[in-house]
Amino acid sequence: MEIEDLEIVQLELKYCERCGGLWMRVQGSQEVYCSGCAASILELPGVRQRRSKPRLPVNDKVEIKSQQRALALVCGEGGNA
Repeated sequence: MEIEDLEIVQLELKYCERCGGLWMRVQGSQEVYCSGCAASILELPGVRQRRSKPRLPVNDKVEIKSQQRALALVCGEGGNA
């Protein structure tokens, strides 16, 4: 065996974001689930798509009343004298 034929793969320790178990992944990869949980997640049903257009409620009236108040500001002498 020659040293030139060896391939070095750097790994990092990662916790599974589903089960919390520790596992090793290739450094810099974006995987977040261990192999067992990754297979389980593929079996889950897909997420339903919601309507893309937001709809406003119909026949709902909102009344806004303004309230004005007079504010008085009194400043006296002061400071760091």
